[in-house]
Amino acid sequence: MTKNEGEKTLIQSRIDEIKDIVIQAGDEELLPRFNNIGFKHKKDGSVITEADFAVQNRIQNRLKELSPDICFLGEEMTEKEQQSVVNSGEPFWCLDPLDGTLNFSTGFPVFSTSLALIENGAPTIGIVYDPIRKECFYSVSEGPSRLNNTILSSNQPAAPLSKGIGMIDMKRLDEDLYMRFYRERPFSSQRSIGSVALEWCWLAAGRTHVYLHGRQNLWDYAAGYLIFRNAGGYACTMEGETFFTGGLKPKSAVGAVGEDLFIEWKKWLKI
Repeated sequence: MTKNEGEKTLIQSRIDEIKDIVIQAGDEELLPRFNNIGFKHKKDGSVITEADFAVQNRIQNRLKELSPDICFLGEEMTEKEQQSVVNSGEPFWCLDPLDGTLNFSTGFPVFSTSLALIENGAPTIGIVYDPIRKECFYSVSEGPSRLNNTILSSNQPAAPLSKGIGMIDMKRLDEDLYMRFYRERPFSSQRSIGSVALEWCWLAAGRTHVYLHGRQNLWDYAAGYLIFRNAGGYACTMEGETFFTGGLKPKSAVGAVGEDLFIEWKKWLKI
């Protein structure tokens, strides 16, 4: 076993400690501020609150105590800082302190904290915590994925696309595809909850069946995708490419809870 392999095994063995860091930040930093703070807009038009910074600072400091040699990438860092971490080639923590900030800022009770460990360009730890429902989704390396103490498996015989529920982010789709949904209605019903990390996790839990999102960032999907994949889910980009590549470039996402449904979903999307 090499030194790096030994360190990887050690940090993954401490998953309960890492989960506690995320859970405590959600319970003690997010919940007390929910419905109780204002918000501002970033240059890109997205929303930010003091809760984003409070959670990021708390988790970053705790992770530094736990694993001082592992780099850190947070959503609220500058793009230059984020790129420096990714380009280093070293393992790094990837944190979205508040995924679903607009929901949080307007009192819509669907948001989460998402933390992943990225090693050699792939996620090896994924934790997503929903403090409203006290639901902690997590997975390590090759799985399994769990919701609290229950093992998740989305790779079950699924109903055909026409009977399923689609988790679809409509606002980032081109007009032709957008209109196809309304003309053809390929599934039984459609949802969009405004937290990418939870969307992956709810898909892993079988709460929805197919997924489509036009643009998400590394910190949005890193943890949730690992949980979904290790629960037996299938995913690619809208261009039909491998989904997780580890870079900072935003990407589209296509997913389904079983292989047959994934094939049917891609066929409908013309991928």
